[in-house]
Amino acid sequence: MKWLFPILALLGGVAVAIQATINGGLGKKVGTLEGSLVSFAIGTLALLFIVIFFGKGNLTAVTTIPKWQLTGGLLGAFYVFVAVLVVPRVGVATTLTAVIVGQLVMSAVIDHFGLFGSKQIPFDCKRALALVLLVCSLFLFYKKV
Repeated sequence: MKWLFPILALLGGVAVAIQATINGGLGKKVGTLEGSLVSFAIGTLALLFIVIFFGKGNLTAVTTIPKWQLTGGLLGAFYVFVAVLVVPRVGVATTLTAVIVGQLVMSAVIDHFGLFGSKQIPFDCKRALALVLLVCSLFLFYKKV
C-alpha cells in the first residue's frame, strides 16, 4: 500500500505526457483556444459523470470556501492552453521539462514559505542543486526547430 500513491503519481505523469501530445494535435486541427476548450469540456463531462455515480462529497460546500481556492480551475485551463500552444512548436519532452521546472521552482517557494496553508519546508542547498540540474536538463532537451 505504501507504493500505491507514488505509482499513481507516476501514472499521472504518463497521462500528462500523452495528454500534451493529443492536445497539441487537437490544437493544430481546430485552433489553440478551441482545442483547449474541447479538451477541458470533455474532461469536465467525464468528471461530472464520475461525481454523479461515485461522488460522496458535498458540492454545496463550495459556497463556503475562500474564493481564491476557485482559481485552480483557471490555472488548469491556462496549463491546457499552454500545452496546446507549445507542444507542436517545441515537442512534448521540452514542453513537459519546462512545465516540471516551473512546477518545482514554484513548489520550492510554496514549501519554503508554507504558502496556501501547506507545510513549511525550508529551501536548502540540496534543493537548490536539484533545481539547477533540472534547469540544465531543460537546455539539454530543448532542440531549436
